[in-house]
Amino acid sequence: MNPRRFVRNRVLPLRTLALLVALAPAVAVGYPGGTPDYQTDVTPFCATCHASLDEDALEGAPGGRAVKETAAQKHLAAVLSGAENYSELAEADRGKLVELIKAVDANADIQIEFPPQVAAGETFQVTARLVGGSGPVVGVALVDRPHRWFARSAATAGWKIVGAPTVIGPNGRPQSSWLARRPERFERNVSYVNVTDWKSQAESGQWAKGKVIFTLTAPDSPGDYPLVGVYWYGTEKAIPLSTRANPVYGDQPLGGYTGKSGRVKFSEAHVITVK
Repeated sequence: MNPRRFVRNRVLPLRTLALLVALAPAVAVGYPGGTPDYQTDVTPFCATCHASLDEDALEGAPGGRAVKETAAQKHLAAVLSGAENYSELAEADRGKLVELIKAVDANADIQIEFPPQVAAGETFQVTARLVGGSGPVVGVALVDRPHRWFARSAATAGWKIVGAPTVIGPNGRPQSSWLARRPERFERNVSYVNVTDWKSQAESGQWAKGKVIFTLTAPDSPGDYPLVGVYWYGTEKAIPLSTRANPVYGDQPLGGYTGKSGRVKFSEAHVITVK
């Protein structure tokens, strides 16, 4: 086989795939419709349409990038200035929208619960509790550090994910349809999941709640090992003022897929001691 010919034959399909991804509707490729097309470990580096609540999530990024990635700069500034779709709103409504978005962010959180100490090789559970944020789908994962670019999956820190995570939706019932899309022969012990049917209402202060229970096996070597929860959520669809009905894809955020209205939020950085 001519290697140059092989490379040329591969380039066009890859470019075509990239184009199709760029043109695909938002509901099919990312939040607020979740990630229906892949069920695997995910880390937050790819969340370009999401903003951070503080600069720490991109600590050390060059060229002032950490500041640019904050919600105030990346999302709220566009709302207040009436950029793009936000021009539909009067100035007073844009100000009101910003205050409601801030309320969504203030009430969105992820906390992880775990034993502070485990034996080497011990199997135990970690519960990620979620509250607030807009859906209809949110994402949660276990990683090794609270950083947008440098976080890796929990498994790289030495933790082994055992079995399928248990997802409890905001109605208190288990959810399995998203994870069931991953073929059982590939195993379903992933460190990232979608939680569906997620709905919060900022004006009335009603915040969705749910949890994901991961089963982990500790490393065989004693030591202190990091563990962090990460939460992907939306903001605008918790607010009628910034929600637009779409007959094909359902309700969509006013800012659209590229409107930066999503968020990436980390839990505290934790350490579990393995004895």
